[in-house]
Amino acid sequence: MRFAPPADLAARANVTAEAYERGAADPLGFWDDAARRLDWTTPWRRTLEWTPPDPDDPEIVPSATWFDGGRLNVAVNCVDRHVAAGRGDTVALYFEGEPGDRRRVTYADLQREVARAAHALTALGIEAGDRVVVYLPVLVETVVVALACARIGAVHSLVFGGFSAEALRFRLEDTGAKLLITSDGQFRRGSAVEVKSTADAAAEGLADLEHVLVVRRTGHDVPWTSGRDVWWHEITAGQPDVHEADDVDAEHPLFIIYTSGTTGRPKGLVHTSGGYLAHASWAHWAHFDAKADDVHWCTADLAWVTAHTYELYGPLSNGLTQVIYEGTPDTPDRTRHLEIIERYGVTVYYTAPTLIRTFMAWFGESLPAGFDLSTLRLLGTVGEAINPAAWLWFRETFGRGELPVVDTWWQSETGAAMVAPLPGATTLVPGSPTRPLPGIDVAVVDDRGAEIAPGDAGTLVVRRPWPGMARTVWGDPARYRSAYWSTFAGLGDWGGYYVAGDGATRDEDGNIRILGRLDDVVNVSGHRLSTIEIESALVARDDVAEAGATGVTDPVTGQRVVVFVVAAGHARPDEQALRDEVARAIGPVARPHRVVCVPELPKTRSGKILRRLLAQLWEADLDRRAGRAPTPLGDTTSLQNPDAVAAIAQTLAAR
Repeated sequence: MRFAPPADLAARANVTAEAYERGAADPLGFWDDAARRLDWTTPWRRTLEWTPPDPDDPEIVPSATWFDGGRLNVAVNCVDRHVAAGRGDTVALYFEGEPGDRRRVTYADLQREVARAAHALTALGIEAGDRVVVYLPVLVETVVVALACARIGAVHSLVFGGFSAEALRFRLEDTGAKLLITSDGQFRRGSAVEVKSTADAAAEGLADLEHVLVVRRTGHDVPWTSGRDVWWHEITAGQPDVHEADDVDAEHPLFIIYTSGTTGRPKGLVHTSGGYLAHASWAHWAHFDAKADDVHWCTADLAWVTAHTYELYGPLSNGLTQVIYEGTPDTPDRTRHLEIIERYGVTVYYTAPTLIRTFMAWFGESLPAGFDLSTLRLLGTVGEAINPAAWLWFRETFGRGELPVVDTWWQSETGAAMVAPLPGATTLVPGSPTRPLPGIDVAVVDDRGAEIAPGDAGTLVVRRPWPGMARTVWGDPARYRSAYWSTFAGLGDWGGYYVAGDGATRDEDGNIRILGRLDDVVNVSGHRLSTIEIESALVARDDVAEAGATGVTDPVTGQRVVVFVVAAGHARPDEQALRDEVARAIGPVARPHRVVCVPELPKTRSGKILRRLLAQLWEADLDRRAGRAPTPLGDTTSLQNPDAVAAIAQTLAAR
């Protein structure tokens, strides 16, 4: 089943099929044109300087310099230039808090608030290159802080407001942050939760940290360290609302974003000002066909890279209006997102497959009546690979059976989308992000780096540098090389391939289908089984809302499949029927050893299911039953729902 671009959209699309040819014929010229969409104070001398990884010398770390010699200011490109163009009265942000409080912020308002915040940061001693860690929920102030950092050349690192003190402290220590910005509390699932104590625990005794700047959100009476702690409203109130921005070199760091997982040390990925913004701004404008009158809503938390690109820098650099929402989708009702779309006239709705599948479980075959979603013109998905059943449901319900679904594949490391359709030029395939964007060279290769035949599974790689690429791992360049570039060092015209860590296939038409992380492949007696395929077979059923498949140790077959599912209704699905369904859809070798019904699956803030954690929970239960001490699960602070871990452990113990 395939869907051609709607004729009216194709007729006025920002980007046409011609861009594919142009990007392939002259990729550097293509990115030059993309970068010229921005305002530069000094033009660049050279588009790209590239040092590839050396397969014989592990000391040589790959290095990319994009738009060498160019200078710009990211905040000016996201705010000031729109005001200067006469669009100061255009709404930049519609903010909705979880309790129902609302703000309307124009670009002129945003310019003034960012100016005051920039002066406040300077008053606290923050200078260009200093690191600022931001531990806030989705608030207008969070956006203002990020832009104020960019305005003075400080480097921000946004941290999810639900992370533990341990996770926050790691990021403060690793970046050597001089300033932590937090709040007195935040609203979560209908409750006002005090968080300043968590921030204090994280900040205790850190030599580099000079101040903690506190946004008043909930009105909690919080602990206070005199001389260190400062109220946001007090230090910004008396500041001038005009600020002369400093330009920075194109390669000046803009932000550090940390990857997360269940084990291991998170990697602080460094993104730069010129290359990142050129890629983010162009990609948003192209694959969301961004128009001046759009009301864009990316539902991600601002600390996730998706929000950096499609909630901060992409939409604002393109001068759009957007919605930011503080709360959860079911507070106080499961229709909260429908209400928000109707209230603000959202035109582009970009969310995660996990939430789409949750909506499927909540609403069934159709959305609740009484909500006007007619303003929607484009839908988008990001995070986990979306299964075809969820893609089609999204199109039929939110999309009225006619709107394009822009399925995007990218990573924290890539900065912006790499594989995504151009809605006015690309034929859509349910469950596939389709083709690499113009100017991007993505391939599916075998273990030797050779491109594989259509239909075969392989490793997803990027075969040439791109502007939004992370430049390094903060403080650990050797890890940058070993994690992403060492496997195929020396190959191709550009001297090496970036390894995404995902498995994929490609069809005869060049459409890519993501199979999941390479470490999310289960090897049963030499048969490599994709967890995504197993899960898709189950969530296509009416009685399964979500599924997480994982491989567990087996002394005979090496591994066997265990699947954890969340029921779509009140009735528990029949385990044997689910096992048989997988065998029918994929083959007998894929039949799960067990299917366990659980209340919810553990997920990161990006909506990705942590399958390795599921395997660890299974193995820990086996250890417990055998009287052995279970292996520690590792860091679970990155989870959006840490309570799921205990619930799954209890379910396994009750088997």
